[in-house]
Amino acid sequence: MGYGFGGFLLVVGLVLALAVDERVSGIDLTMVGWIMAAVGAVLIAITAVTWNTGRRSRAVQTVTHPDGSQTVRENRTDNL
Repeated sequence: MGYGFGGFLLVVGLVLALAVDERVSGIDLTMVGWIMAAVGAVLIAITAVTWNTGRRSRAVQTVTHPDGSQTVRENRTDNL
């Protein structure tokens, strides 16, 4: 779903919650708007977390030289 759908839910929810004064029998549009805004915000947060974890790898190599000194080499890759 991603950022776009989460942003859409957030915007539509806030419009319903804050800007719509119409009445529909049996439905509280203000509450529906707040619920949609909350779901949109949670969806944006979940998308940010899932897209930014598990995409990087790191390898560290330590080499000990005959004189006793050590060299550390680190390789980082971004798996897009």
